[in-house]
Amino acid sequence: MSTSVAVVTDSTASLPDQLVRQWGIQVIQLQLQLDDRLDDENRFDRAELVSALRQGRSVVTAPPDPGAFFWAYQDAVSAGAHAIVSLHISERMSATVHAARQAAEGVRIPVYALDSSTTGMSLGFSVLSAARAAGAGANVDRVIEAAERRFTSSSELIYVDTLEYLRRGGRIGAAQAMLGTALSIKPLLTVKHGEVAPLARVPGSRRALNKLADLAAKRAGNHPSEVAISCFRPSDRELMLAHHLRERVANLRELLVVEASTVIGAHVGPGALSITVSPA
Repeated sequence: MSTSVAVVTDSTASLPDQLVRQWGIQVIQLQLQLDDRLDDENRFDRAELVSALRQGRSVVTAPPDPGAFFWAYQDAVSAGAHAIVSLHISERMSATVHAARQAAEGVRIPVYALDSSTTGMSLGFSVLSAARAAGAGANVDRVIEAAERRFTSSSELIYVDTLEYLRRGGRIGAAQAMLGTALSIKPLLTVKHGEVAPLARVPGSRRALNKLADLAAKRAGNHPSEVAISCFRPSDRELMLAHHLRERVANLRELLVVEASTVIGAHVGPGALSITVSPA
């Protein structure tokens, strides 16, 4: 898709490949290190990663090298872009946006590398809004405005089986206070001020997932909303949640079921999933 404003993001946006291709979005991969192997996150087998996490093997995440951003920006310049909007995971979770800004210094057109203060499909919906605006011929200010409106209005609602994986990766944030939760109590989390924060404690997985759907419907209210269910590995739970959300969200414009970034999966652990509510 030819546009004077190019849109770049990172792989934690969890965007399906079809939408990436449709809107001409450049996606830069974060890095995973499993034992001694370091590679782009999309090159790891999910089943292998789930097994490694459950076995307690070393799984470490890292931001992209600035060079990956630089060459993506150069490709946008070569394709005729006059400006680049680069949208990224919260800097409280990752140094990705710093790598993007470092790369931007060597590019001859303006590059606006923005910290979204979120991740997952809250970032993904913002990227899509920016790409749609760019595709419609909007100038760079309007593209940024489209992204920032979704940054601030979207909600990330997260279910985890355990907080242990967030603790291991040092991404637990304000949810630290929930670490003493009994095994039968399932934590529900959100992203607030750029970090993981507590939302609720619910007894049992089924009740916790029902509560998650209720919270999503409440966040959506009567506003036209795009909603995404993100999972590390697909299961029947996403179908159940999708059914509940179609019944409870009054003005559902679109419902996506996507596979979460494996970097996100490494931090939230097997069995985790999230619902993103983004007013359209």
